[in-house]
Amino acid sequence: MPNNDAGSAVRTQKLTRSFGDLVAVDAMDVVVAGERIFGLLGPNGAGKSTAIKMLTTLLPPTSGTAVVAGHDIRREPADVRRHIGYVPQLVSADGTLTGVENLLLSARLYDIPGSECRERIRESLEFMGLTEAARSPVRTYSGGMVRRLELAQAMLHRPAVLFLDEPTIGLDPIARHAVWGRLRASRRQYSMTVVITTHDMEEADELCDELAIMHAGRIVARGTPSALKHGISPNATLDDVFTKYAGASLEEGGNYRDTLRTRRTATRLG
Repeated sequence: MPNNDAGSAVRTQKLTRSFGDLVAVDAMDVVVAGERIFGLLGPNGAGKSTAIKMLTTLLPPTSGTAVVAGHDIRREPADVRRHIGYVPQLVSADGTLTGVENLLLSARLYDIPGSECRERIRESLEFMGLTEAARSPVRTYSGGMVRRLELAQAMLHRPAVLFLDEPTIGLDPIARHAVWGRLRASRRQYSMTVVITTHDMEEADELCDELAIMHAGRIVARGTPSALKHGISPNATLDDVFTKYAGASLEEGGNYRDTLRTRRTATRLG
């Protein structure tokens, strides 16, 4: 791969994933600069989650490759995993355990030394506003609290790149904005790059430094939210940008209720 983007956190080259005749991600070429919040925007089925799964080494590419945090996803998957954090769409925290117990499990998985473990957990709980709830079972948490705990788990080892798949889907506006605030603060405090998938236009506009719009497995537009909007017209919204490049309204590609139904079904099926 070319090395003229040496300062990047993520670089892909013709990254492709097929499932039989279906090409879910089609020759993706993208560069994500360090210490940015980068959003993959698109409807359900656009290829966002498949792209994230390849970048986090959960799914092997059919062809092409990527470098994440300086390591090739095909040749150095273990090194990639050591330098990233990942929060999937589905709930990953164990509801039967307390917040502290969930973080202790994460600390063991990431081989965080015992001498640092307790202090990191204390700092993480305080940073995420979960100190008072730390000893309560996670099943008693609100949706926003669960998401903040999952962020704390994923960032406990101070990853270079944090991947979030639909980080605020199903949250009420107050909880959603709280998660956004924690992500912005985390990026600054830990010099971290954040890559999120979303089909929430407000989230993409308010949170992301840069966006790539995916449609049918391909990146069809890329730029800052402001540049993408001004490329349409002075008064354009991201909905207008989406309609132009994806060729359909957001609702036609999958709305909130569709996504929530998908998550519930996936949870039921395990």
